Amino acid sequence: MGPLIFIACLVAAISQQNSAPRERITLLPNQDGKPSAVVVATAGGETVLDQPYRSAHVARNASVATVTEQESAIRARYAPLLAQLPKGAAVFTVYFETDTENLVPESAARFAQIRDELAQRPAPEVVVIGHTDRAGTAEYNDALSLKRAERVRQLLLEAGIPADSISVAGRGEREPAVATGDGKAELRNRRVEIRVR
Repeated sequence: MGPLIFIACLVAAISQQNSAPRERITLLPNQDGKPSAVVVATAGGETVLDQPYRSAHVARNASVATVTEQESAIRARYAPLLAQLPKGAAVFTVYFETDTENLVPESAARFAQIRDELAQRPAPEVVVIGHTDRAGTAEYNDALSLKRAERVRQLLLEAGIPADSISVAGRGEREPAVATGDGKAELRNRRVEIRVR
């Protein structure tokens, strides 16, 4: 009786080992929230994973089974690996008073939060892009957008961000957040975007 039980257990163990996936591919959500997909190609064909936490289990015979897993299970299984991923990109926007390089009070208050976020990144790459509304000439707005970006750069330097981590650009009125007619003042267009990687 003992040897038969041992053989049955051995067969069950081998069967379970053979049924375990040889490879497992899991699609994680993009950190920026944009949809993505991955194609898993084997000798048995192609399988598309286009939903977050969808996994493809590739067997030894190249067959592929797909399953949607729970986020908690994925995070538990790959915790050490996920902990090594860099923080995702972030974009912060601050707004300015008309025809000035002065932040509106709400943006000035929010700047402390932005500094705190940047301090949590060991080596941030920061791109500061200035914008204006459509009041004023294109040439004037080009210069003003760059002055606004330089003002934000100075605030970041004062917060301890290394100068060589910050690049600055001015876009003038070319990329409005809100479409307006020429000569129109619009707070949402008087902005600086701080893009952090």
